[in-house]
Amino acid sequence: MAENNIKFRIKRKFKATTDSRHDHPVADNLLNRNFEQTAPNRVWASDITYIRTCQGWLYLAIVIDLFSRMIVGWAFSSRINSQLTVDALEMAVARR
Repeated sequence: MAENNIKFRIKRKFKATTDSRHDHPVADNLLNRNFEQTAPNRVWASDITYIRTCQGWLYLAIVIDLFSRMIVGWAFSSRINSQLTVDALEMAVARR
């Protein structure tokens, strides 16, 4: 393997980033899965995903305008915390 510069990778255990077992209040579902909108900047949706890099995990939060389907705000961080989502929302507000 060394002669042919072949290396192996160890598959890492899945890391859960969501804990649904809590007593915190849950927000009402105001959209009721109605994602079709009639005007821009009336309804935004958001999500967080993670990207594996050589230096570790990188977290990406995005805010999307459901009318235009354009990403209007985003933020990257090496930590998944509330500041990540606040930064993405602040960018969206500043851009729109």
